[in-house]
Parts: sequence; C-alpha cells; structure tokens
Amino acid sequence: MITRSSTLQGLVLPGILAGLLVVLPAFAQQAGGQAPAQPAAPPPAANPEAAKPMPSLQPQPTTVPGRPDIPNAEVNTMLRSIAPPPIPTPEDKLPIPQLKLPKGFKIEVFASGIANARTLRLGDKGTVFVSNRLLDKVYAIVDRNGRRETKVIASGLDRPNGLAFHKGTLYIAEGTKISKLERIEDNLTEPPKPVVVYDDLPNHQSHGWRYIGIGPDEKLYINVGAPCNICEPPATNAQIRRLNLDGSGAEIYAGGVRNSVGFDWHPVTKQFYFTEHGRDWLSEDLPEDELNRVTKPGQHFGFPYCHNGTFTDREMGWGRSCDEFEKPVALMGPHSAVLGMRFYTGKMFPSHYTNAIFIARHGSWNRTKKIGGDVVVVKLNKDGSVRSQEPFLTGFIQDNQYIGRPVDVQVMKDGSMLISDDYTGAVYRVTYGGEKIAKP
Repeated sequence: MITRSSTLQGLVLPGILAGLLVVLPAFAQQAGGQAPAQPAAPPPAANPEAAKPMPSLQPQPTTVPGRPDIPNAEVNTMLRSIAPPPIPTPEDKLPIPQLKLPKGFKIEVFASGIANARTLRLGDKGTVFVSNRLLDKVYAIVDRNGRRETKVIASGLDRPNGLAFHKGTLYIAEGTKISKLERIEDNLTEPPKPVVVYDDLPNHQSHGWRYIGIGPDEKLYINVGAPCNICEPPATNAQIRRLNLDGSGAEIYAGGVRNSVGFDWHPVTKQFYFTEHGRDWLSEDLPEDELNRVTKPGQHFGFPYCHNGTFTDREMGWGRSCDEFEKPVALMGPHSAVLGMRFYTGKMFPSHYTNAIFIARHGSWNRTKKIGGDVVVVKLNKDGSVRSQEPFLTGFIQDNQYIGRPVDVQVMKDGSMLISDDYTGAVYRVTYGGEKIAKP
C-alpha cells in the first residue's frame, strides 16, 4: 500500500515568500551557445571558503542593431510574467483530476509543499533529492515509518538548479560553481556544508542556471547557456562542458547550444542526448525547441547561426549554412520549453517504453496560444534516430492558463516515474498496472 505524502508545513515559511520577492527576473526557459576556445579549469577548491568570490555579472546583449522590433532585455523582463504562486499549492488543491495519462497509468502526489521544485535525482538508498532555481535550497525526500518527509539539506545557495548523484555524493550546480555533499544519505539530519569542486562558470541571469549529470565515463557534464536571446555568444558560453569529478580537466563537449536544461545517456549506445531551447522573437511558430544527439565530442549544434537544422537566423546567419552544423534528431514544438529528460530503464511500464525518452515540456511563455505544459515520450529506432513522439502526461494547460508546469522526470527503482512541478511546488508519481495508489 502506498501511503499519502505528508504536507510539508515546515517548508511554507516566511523565508519562501521573502525568497520569491528577490527571484531572478528571467522566468523564460531558453538558452544557447558556441564552442571555440577551451575554458581553463581552476584547481579544485578544498572547501567552500577556498572558492573564489562570485564573478561579476556578465552583460546581457540587448536588441540587435537596426532591429528595434526584437525586444531587448528590459522588455523581455516585463513579458516574462509566468511566475509561480508565492507559496506551494496545498496538496488537496493540486491538479490531479485534470491530468491525463494513457490507459493503465495512474498518478498520485508523491510530495507537496516544495516551493519551486525543479531537478530530481535518486540516491543509492532511495532518497529523492529536489532542487530550486528561483530560491536557494536543495531538499531531500525520505521515507520515515511509512510516511514521506521532506527536509532542507542545503540553503543559501545561488540558483541551485542542477543536481547529480554518484557513489554517495550529491553534486549541486549553482549559477557560478559546482559543489558536493559527500555521504549525504548517511547525514541527512546534520548535512555537511557543500564543498566547492569547480568555480569557473560565467555569472549571467539570462540562461544562467545550470543542469548537470554524470556520464558513463564518470565525468560531470554541465550546461553553460547563452547570455542573450540571440547574439554572438562569448567563448565561455553557449556550450556543454565536461570535467572530472574533482573539477579538473574542463573541456567543451558540445558547442552552439543556446540553452540545455536536460540531458541523459542512451542505456545501450551510451550516446548523449540533450534538450535545447530555440530563440525568441522570430515568430510564434518558429523556431522549435530541439532534441539533439552528440555522436562525437566537439560538435556544433548551430546557435546562433542556424535553427532547427533547416534555416539560418535572420540576424546572425548571414554567410552561414545549416550544413555546417549538427541537425536535431527531433523538433519539440515552438517555444515549448523542453527541460528535464530521462531514458526509461524501469520494468513497470509496458515494454514498448523501454529505452524511450521521457521529456518534460515546461510550456511556452510568450506565445498567444500556449503549448507544452506536459510530458512527452520519444521512441527511438535502433540507430538512435527518432521513430515517434507521443503525448504522455497532459492537462497542465487549461483554458490557455497553467495549472502546473512539469520540469524534470526521474525513474525510480521500482520502475515508477516521478515528475516535478515548479509551479505548484509538487512531485508526482506515475505508476502502471494494478498497484493501488493512495488518493491525494
């Protein structure tokens, strides 16, 4: 029998409201990049105090010269108005009745009251870790005597969106650095202070939050988005970097990436797939967000010159050809804000979902008619190309308004799947078959 999650009274504190009053102005989910010179990796820091001070804010390019129709940074800020409610949605008000799944699947509330719940990671001992982007905390969801409890394990952080877990250590990617919490599942009651392992990341608000993962090669991968909507990015931006777990050996793994807030490795081929956001203010229907695949390190995926692998940018694409760059393996909808993704490696779902990619689409923010706000499943051919793209979890958009916004997915050891929702501050659990699910 699955128990109902406990309501997190201790998390809905004045600090949450205070934190939301100083949230970053960039509510949109976009990014990009290019891959020229390799960034130098600083020596690993032995402790938080050894990390260098936060670098100064990287300037954000405004409108392209001669094109006043393209909104500048100030206009973007005013339009980015899809902010989450100031406090998490109470558990009994979560939109479970409106959410739809294929036949045979069920959904329940796994945890609630987690303001701005973002990236999900699973520990070796079953702990579910949850990050923030707009606030400063990292949470742990644990099972205590048949009831789930959520506790803060780190706070006072800078945009701690990215999480990765490896051999007992939780890695946290903040705006300008990566830290780690060693043996964290053994010390959830009194968690250690984060130890900085890498602090050579540019500081920028536009696409300035990070997503990290640990690959089959036991290296850290981290996105560095473009500091603009469309521009010639600095050499340090618009890329995905790869580095050793101790922070050494940083290199550019993929360039021309406007912004990626989700990636994973194919369970069989070990190839790297990642989601990417297309630019804004070209049209409501172009370009589309993308699903990309890296087949060898150093490939360039087109930003800012080419979009969707088919057409050059009207400002930055003059004299360039899309044939110069890697093409996406799938288009994911215009401005749909594709975020977290995972290959399904569990045994609970029907076999045709095995090794398929589940992708959370956060939803568009500046289209007249919103799209996204769902979880889609992308099924692949044996050669890694895309065979189909299908809706999986829908219903987060009602009457062209959001009642929730999915961010990340996480496959559990029993084969069920967790889905985070930063708009309501909840984590949902999806199961298949005859297993009984507690009513929320």
